[in-house]
This record gives sequence, structure tokens and C-alpha cells, in this order.
Amino acid sequence: MLYPLLFKPVFKDYIWGGRALAAFGKTLPSDGIVAESWEISSHPDGESIVANGAFAGQTLTALVNQLGEALVGNALPPEKVKKFPLLVKLIDARQSLSVQVHPDDAFAYKHEDGELGKSEMWYILSALPGAQLVYDVAPGTTRASFAEAIAAGRVQDCLNYVAVKAGDVIDIPAGMLHAIGEGIVLAEIQQNSNTTYRVYDFDRTDANGNTRPLHIEKSLDVIDFDTASHLGIVSPAPQKISDALIKTNLVSNDYFTVEKLELDGAMHEHADGSRFFIYVVLDGSGVITATNGADPITVAKGTSVLIPASLGSYEISGTLTALKAYVPTASLPE
Repeated sequence: MLYPLLFKPVFKDYIWGGRALAAFGKTLPSDGIVAESWEISSHPDGESIVANGAFAGQTLTALVNQLGEALVGNALPPEKVKKFPLLVKLIDARQSLSVQVHPDDAFAYKHEDGELGKSEMWYILSALPGAQLVYDVAPGTTRASFAEAIAAGRVQDCLNYVAVKAGDVIDIPAGMLHAIGEGIVLAEIQQNSNTTYRVYDFDRTDANGNTRPLHIEKSLDVIDFDTASHLGIVSPAPQKISDALIKTNLVSNDYFTVEKLELDGAMHEHADGSRFFIYVVLDGSGVITATNGADPITVAKGTSVLIPASLGSYEISGTLTALKAYVPTASLPE
């Protein structure tokens, strides 16, 4: 019997992280840095393991191989059934992340052993006063002038900075130069890829005194220096769906659609076999009940849930705010 799936988080101790994810429902190790919580992942760099029900103890990749379309969806292209297409993270930037860029699918396939590219979106959970992030190069920056700035140690003069606050939404297509700034905690929905090209890392060293590698030539090859269509913070309008539900369409591209749901009551959903759904609870609590007789699950702030494509009808009840992510219909084959 299929049921809503919960997973054990995979914690990452990158040097820029902190302990702030404890405030967002995560039970952290007793000490040490927790920079990221990989919530739902089938990437080999951080495999999610099922935490509930009959599939407990299995990795997401094993479950995809076992269930196939019943889990992922019968309307998705075969490559997205074979390799789970999305990766969900919570990120705590106690310090600024490196200035970086991700390649698109074509570049990554050619230069990274068949890996996927990486488009992503951020939902800002909290931000200290004055917090800002890097989004794009500064206006007028070209490939040549940026290369000169890198060589001269003037990268920060060529960056476009954006102030952010809790609730802001950032769309980051492949090719967009970016960096999460100090004091920002966010949720990230992205392609299932871990390919990152660092341009600048503030000359930091790890615990052993080593700097992290940079990827200058690849970065220059993939950065999109044409800023005409770059929107930065998106400001979509909320829609009242019912007395219980307000929905806001945050970001939609070829790889994922992400909605924000504000629920006070109950909403009825249906997984008809075509694709899976992911919910990331940002605040509040509730219960997800499938009509097939599976045990209900309780969700709260910091909970991420995968709804199998063939689960059928289910109800979410409670008072909560959540992100809902899925592969959009527009990207599916005719």
C-alpha cells in the first residue's frame, strides 16, 4: 500500500553553516555546524532514507527503482522516472556562501559526466536585519570585464546585491550568478544535481587550513551576462481558493512548479498517477490522511513529505503554511 512518505534528514556541515535550523523544526546533532538539511534527495551525495511505514529504512533511490511510475508518475519522461528529478533542502547561512553559478543540462551533461544542470528557487524563511544576497552580475558587467575583475581580486565590485526578508521568493535559473548572504535561512527546491562552480569564496579556509577549489573557467563559460530577463525577487499575487485555502503560485519553469499554500481547515487533493507531489511545511501543523486506508501522518514546521504519484485521494487538515512542489504539466511529453 502506498502512503505519504517521510524521510530522515541528511545534514551537511559546510563551513558557512550554523545552528539556526533548530528553530525550523529540525532536531540537530548535539553540537557542530549544520549548514544544510537535505530533506528529500536521491542524489548520491546525500541519500534520503524513508523514516515511516513499510518502506522505512530504504533509500529514495531504491524506492524509485522498486516502485517506478507508481511513485514518480506515469506522465513523466523515462529519465525522470529512473532518476528522481527534484531535491529539497533547508539552508542556514550563518556566513555568506561562495559566489557561484550552476550549469544548464547541456553543459553539465558534456562536462560533468552526464550530470544534470541545476535550476533552483529559494523561499526566505528568516533574514537578519540588513541581510542581502548576490543575484546576478552588476549592470554592464561583461565576460571580459568579469574575468579581469577575478584576476585582479575585485570580484565583489561586479556583483549585484539584493536585500531580502522573510517571505521573499527568488528564482535562480541555471547560469545565474548568486550567493546566499550572511544571516539568511531558506528553503530550496532544485533539480536533482549537486554541480556548483565557485567564482569567489572570500579566501576562507577549512578546519585544515585549506581553501575550497574555485572553478573560474567553467563559471565564465556558463554565467549568463545578459541581464535583460532576470527578475530577481518575484512577487506573485495570492489567490483565495476556498474559505480554508489561499494559494500563491511562486515559480514555474521546465523543471518544477512551486506553490505556497496557506491552510486553515481542510483541503482535498488527488494524486492521479501522473506525477508526485512534495510538501514542505513552513509553519503550523496538520494531518495528511489518504483515503486508501494508510495510516495518517502528522506534519509540523520543518516536515517534508513526498506524496507518491499513485496514492489517490488524500486530505490535508490543520492550520499551516507549506510549499508544494511538483513537475509541471508543461514539461511533460504530449
